[in-house]
Amino acid sequence: MPLRNNRLTDDEYKQQFGDIHPPFESHSAALVEANRCLFCYDAPCTKSCPTSINVPKFIKQITTDNMKGAAYTILTANIMGGGCSRVCPVEKLCEGACVFNLMEEEAIPIAKLQRYATDKVIREKWPLFERKQSTGKKVAIVGAGPAGLSCAHALSREGVDVTIYEKESKGGGLMTYGIAAYKVTPQFCEEEVDYILSLGGIEILYNQELGKDITLDTLQNNYDAVYLAFGVGLARQLEIPGEQLSGVVNAINFIYDIRTNNYPAIPVGDMVAVIGMGMTAIDAATQAKRLGAKEVTLVYRRTQQEMPCTEAELNIAKLDGCKIIWLAAPKEILGENGKVTRLVCHVMKLEASANGRPTPVITDEIITLPVDMVIKATGQMPFEQLVHSNHLENDKGKIESVTNIKGVFAGGDCVNGGKEVVDAIQAGKEGAELILEYLF
Repeated sequence: MPLRNNRLTDDEYKQQFGDIHPPFESHSAALVEANRCLFCYDAPCTKSCPTSINVPKFIKQITTDNMKGAAYTILTANIMGGGCSRVCPVEKLCEGACVFNLMEEEAIPIAKLQRYATDKVIREKWPLFERKQSTGKKVAIVGAGPAGLSCAHALSREGVDVTIYEKESKGGGLMTYGIAAYKVTPQFCEEEVDYILSLGGIEILYNQELGKDITLDTLQNNYDAVYLAFGVGLARQLEIPGEQLSGVVNAINFIYDIRTNNYPAIPVGDMVAVIGMGMTAIDAATQAKRLGAKEVTLVYRRTQQEMPCTEAELNIAKLDGCKIIWLAAPKEILGENGKVTRLVCHVMKLEASANGRPTPVITDEIITLPVDMVIKATGQMPFEQLVHSNHLENDKGKIESVTNIKGVFAGGDCVNGGKEVVDAIQAGKEGAELILEYLF
């Protein structure tokens, strides 16, 4: 059966892809939660945040109705704190570190309070930051994602003129193109980028791709320093027979198309299998279901204990009706007339390894799933060809934050191989510090 375009009406789409985590409805509701905070000394929530947001401080500022101060506390540490309040895996970070967990009580809803403190500021572009007088120094940044935008804002605050070269038609990177719309809406992504640019001294040139429209040599000649923040984005292949059949797609492109195209034009199957169990896999599975797939099955070669996604993410998929098969590894994809019809998987079993940890190994048992769409979500790889062509020293495509080329720095996913949005934002801050030290 060929893939069909989804049949959602506009109203149904808004309902299915609307904000899954609504904000506090009133100030009093926010106060109730903020006043639960113990305002810990040497707070574990702050320690667990990659950008070191002073969580007790901004929550205390909310309790005293100092919303401007709360927003400033957050955005000084993390200029994309509004976006992170929507997409961060807080169960593994700040909320997971909350001391209330030790008392078997519900953790403070830090992310929801962070969103409450920043939403109005971002939407109305409150001028919390003042740019220093221009120093005459110019920096080029490649990539308008979280790392690039964070670096740009930090540099511009110090009077450095920044030009960002972005290959897409909008800024925001992963936030804009790679995360489910029900977590972070396109409208908010645009508002957050606009807020960052409202500081001044930052220009984004869109549809400018490194290696195609611009070269590193040109940037070096025209700017005092260069910051590379082009991320990762090449889908990891399964390397199994049948991978090229019609109906086999990668999750990155699937989510990208939903975020950029008119949603009725996105093809979706009736019987969909998603390979992987990271957050991208969850996003792909839930969006396929919400676009009208009758049955969506997540296939993962390990157990729930090893899954990369959080329990909260897994629960979203379960609530949407997605099925899960643990300990199953794709063996081959079968099809008819060039179109996928079945996914064949090895059943795995756990065996103790040399280090004592259970390791999944292939058994002789096979399971076959009837499918008309397979979505690959097994991770992303660095842009190795781009890295090699620019003569950057690297480890399997990953480059160093201080590169082997004088005046060229890097950060975010192109350095770490692909972590959380909040890690990229911190990398942008650190990149700005390195560049400022180099320039002055």
